[in-house]
Order: sequence, then C-alpha cells, then structure tokens
Amino acid sequence: MPEVGDADFETEVLASELPVLVEFTADWCPPCRQMAPVLSALADEEGERLKVVQLNVDHNPGTTNAYKVLSMPTFMVFRDGEPVRSMVGARPKRRLLEELADVL
Repeated sequence: MPEVGDADFETEVLASELPVLVEFTADWCPPCRQMAPVLSALADEEGERLKVVQLNVDHNPGTTNAYKVLSMPTFMVFRDGEPVRSMVGARPKRRLLEELADVL
C-alpha cells in the first residue's frame, strides 16, 4: 500500500486526477492492520477509478491535524483536492465498496 505524508500529501492526494481514498492509520492500531488486506484488494480491483494510500498519523501530524482526524482508522475520500467523504472504523470490503459507490 503506498504511503503518503505531510511532505507529499498535496501532490499525491490533493492534485490527483483520480479520487483518492486515504486511510489515516497508526502502527499501534489493530483495526488498521485488519484493514490492510481489504485496502490492497480494493486498490487492485478499483485501481483504474480510485487511488488508495495510507498516511501514518504518528509521523504526519500536520495533515492529521488539518483534517481533524481523531480516531484510527479514518478513511477520507478526496476528489479535486477536497474531502468528499469520511468514514471511521474498520469495515468489511463489501460495506466499504457500498459507501464508496457514489464517489467512484
């Protein structure tokens, strides 16, 4: 899973041609680790329509604070440089796809 940080968030996420699903994650977060295979599968299946990246909240406080992320995992979808959807907590791939249907 590609990682982004404070330094390249604007280039990789905000300036992306595709919608971007960002997982705000942390090494100490068990539900975040649980989501890794789900996000990898999603990236493989939807790679033409959606970019999927991770941002480690412990290493990137600037972006984490800018978007007021308090719980992990938090998923945010960005389109045209703006957050258009925010979801908190682990979920099965089927539910994640349902919640992303209107942004894909």
